[in-house]
Amino acid sequence: MIRMTRRRFVTIAAAAAALPARAAEPAVWTGRALGAGARIVLLGAEPNQARHLFAKVEAEIDRIELHFSLYRDSALTRLNRDGRLNHPAPEIADMFALADRVHSATGGVFDPTIQPLWQAIAMDGDISAAREHIGWNRVFHSSEEFRLDPGMALTFNGIAQGHAADRVADLLRRNGFTDVLVDMGEVMALGRNNARDWQAAVATPEGRELIRVNLSDRALATSSPMGTRIGAGAPHILHPAGKPPLWSTISVSAKNAAIADALSTAFCLMDMPAIGFALDRFPEATLEAIG
Repeated sequence: MIRMTRRRFVTIAAAAAALPARAAEPAVWTGRALGAGARIVLLGAEPNQARHLFAKVEAEIDRIELHFSLYRDSALTRLNRDGRLNHPAPEIADMFALADRVHSATGGVFDPTIQPLWQAIAMDGDISAAREHIGWNRVFHSSEEFRLDPGMALTFNGIAQGHAADRVADLLRRNGFTDVLVDMGEVMALGRNNARDWQAAVATPEGRELIRVNLSDRALATSSPMGTRIGAGAPHILHPAGKPPLWSTISVSAKNAAIADALSTAFCLMDMPAIGFALDRFPEATLEAIG
């Protein structure tokens, strides 16, 4: 099995506007977060400040991965392995609560219990058997314990990268920086790019640009089901009931990157009336592009 995330190959490109003649060069960090490439553009930091801040960013990403990564020992992999997680961290409980909200708003299309089906398709396993283990309503979660039925497993790949962008942006904001572009697979833009808003170019997996979105204190998430293929060529964004994607690329903006991330994932599988219903329940979110 090829290790992959749900991310598209090429969908979002953060486009920095040209710097004014006297503007200092931004500090740029690149690395990985939750299995995907990551990038930060930080304005207004001295080199030593940037080095210290980027060390904090790396520690924060590591902490997030200890909660939600599927590719290392984490709270999520232990839950999937053991079927139980006692005394979950508040951050994990918050993720479950947000997943509940999105699951309800999308009529059950956003469903983190899709992981057994994803694995079965990727590894040429028993797809019918995997479907028997899907159902977010079967997941028990409280402040004291999370519990899964035998055979169930969760993935937060449709929301965790947005969550990481939110947390890293919060860290940089707490350290006094208000003009920042954070790309953890989903984009979170703080403040402005000198005299202009930050700008993100939304593109299809083939590289065709759909739209450019100006961002200031706002997140943008884009999903393309065929941007990554699993198994014999199946889309990596899967409907819990086995229905095919309805759209090739969806882009959603919101104040919160985790919300934009989850909605863009689910909307690939939903018709326009269902998308409208979900947006009514998340009025802070906007459908930016659909194709």
